[in-house]
Amino acid sequence: MTSTAAGGTTPTGPAERLGLKPGMVVQELGWDNDTDDELRVAIEDAIDGDMVDGDYGNVVDAVLLWWRGDDGDLVDGLVDALTDLVGGGVIWLLTPKIGRPGAVDAADIAEAAPIAGLSQTTTATVSKDWAATRLVAPKTVA
Repeated sequence: MTSTAAGGTTPTGPAERLGLKPGMVVQELGWDNDTDDELRVAIEDAIDGDMVDGDYGNVVDAVLLWWRGDDGDLVDGLVDALTDLVGGGVIWLLTPKIGRPGAVDAADIAEAAPIAGLSQTTTATVSKDWAATRLVAPKTVA
C-alpha cells in the first residue's frame, strides 16, 4: 500500500487490487500448470491462509476462476463458480492477456456474464500474463 495525499492508501499489490483481505475465504477454480504462482502466493498472503478448491463444500467470499479460451463454455464455468459464492461475493475471472495463448476476447466475457446472471464491474492488472475481470451477481430487492 502507498499513502495518498488525502491520507488514505492506494492498493499496490495484485491481491489488494482484487480487494482481498485477511480472513476471507477464496475458492480457486481452474488452476493448471500455467497459472501465475506469484499471484497465488500474494493472494494467500493477503487472506492470511490457503485458498480452497471446488470440493470445499461451504460458502466462500470470493472465487478466483482461471479461464482459457479452450476451457469450454464460459457461461457454464461462471455458473459453476457461483455454486459456493456467498451473497454479495465476487468472482474474479482470470484470463490470459490478449496475445497470449488461451486469451479470451473481452466481448466473450461481456456476453457470457449476463447469461450467467452476473454483471461485469471492473478489470485489474494482476500479472504480466493474466488479466482479471470482476463479476458480481446483481443486488436483489426483497
